[in-house]
Amino acid sequence: MPRLKKVSRLIQIPGIGVDRMANIADVANDPEILRLENLDTDILPPEIAFQATQAAISDDNNNSYLPFLGQNSLRQAVMQRIMRINGIHYDWNNQCIISAGGMSGILNCMLALIEPGDEIITTDPVYAGIINRIRLAGGIIKFVPLLPTQDGWRLDIESLKNAATTRTRMIVISPGMPSGHVLTFEEWQAITDACIKTDCWLLYDAAMERIVYDNRPVIHPVSFPGMYERTITVGAASKELRMIGWRVGWIVGPQTIMNDIGLVSITNVVCQVGISMPGVTAALTSKNDGLEHAIDIWQERRDLLLAELHGLPVIPPHGGWSLLLNTEKLGIASKDFSNKLLQDAKIATTPMIGWGEQAAQYVRFVFSNEPIERLRGIGAKIKAIL
Repeated sequence: MPRLKKVSRLIQIPGIGVDRMANIADVANDPEILRLENLDTDILPPEIAFQATQAAISDDNNNSYLPFLGQNSLRQAVMQRIMRINGIHYDWNNQCIISAGGMSGILNCMLALIEPGDEIITTDPVYAGIINRIRLAGGIIKFVPLLPTQDGWRLDIESLKNAATTRTRMIVISPGMPSGHVLTFEEWQAITDACIKTDCWLLYDAAMERIVYDNRPVIHPVSFPGMYERTITVGAASKELRMIGWRVGWIVGPQTIMNDIGLVSITNVVCQVGISMPGVTAALTSKNDGLEHAIDIWQERRDLLLAELHGLPVIPPHGGWSLLLNTEKLGIASKDFSNKLLQDAKIATTPMIGWGEQAAQYVRFVFSNEPIERLRGIGAKIKAIL
């Protein structure tokens, strides 16, 4: 048997924690458990997506490795959507690549752009999967805190200015995930200024770009001067279209780097899910993708959860599918609190260990996957434990 030795690139990658809590809840097989640990949603994709996917299964054109960069119709649909929402024009043939999910696309971008030892700036908290991918690509992470306030999260702009240096290769921004932070114009201005000052890339995870609450505006970083040629946008069908199981994402950026990203994409996953792409194309080009209705439902659930948890150290989310509770302020470690919630109250949540330096003091509640009727009374259960 070969000597068992953990490879260096995995030493600092502990996992994401969601899988552990989800496995425990799955094994329990108890319908009374509130599933607030995993980023799923019970709101269905557009009906047209189901119809197109079902038709795609019997079309032999979808049972192919080709085209390697994604079906042309889907790449064109992505470009039309970006133009319609943000007014930004890209050439679908040279500036768009389809990936096997958004996070696969993010890893492909990092492998195409990051040298081992490069400094990468991202927020704290941030999705553990982004942290792990930066480390897998050999990057050195510099965290910029998100500051918790009674009115929501705010980017620590001074910390960003101090973190950005000539050694910075990339800034990674993922709005809404996991904190519900939605960047203001001032915060985007600070990020784009840092990108231009350090001559670095901006990797923008736009999977939750339009999932914003209280009528907040959607601001795309490419709308700022000098950012078109240095911004790589990664989108996905998983969140806004609720098409998680389709595993389809897209990468859009300047032509100068797209060949390298395409080379990594072909080397990594080879191709996308052929029978999934027509369904996503149909959803992207439909007149109504159902997102506005979904946002109304998610916002109602968010508001209920905030009311139920009133008086506890919760930071209101401005977007996304989840909110965070500071358990250290309650005198208990996040992992212990999460375990206790599951054992004593049948509430599955995720402790934010490995989601940033300050993130470990928080427990995440996902409100996108449980109907409001089941969420009612959650506050009394939690406060009873405390």
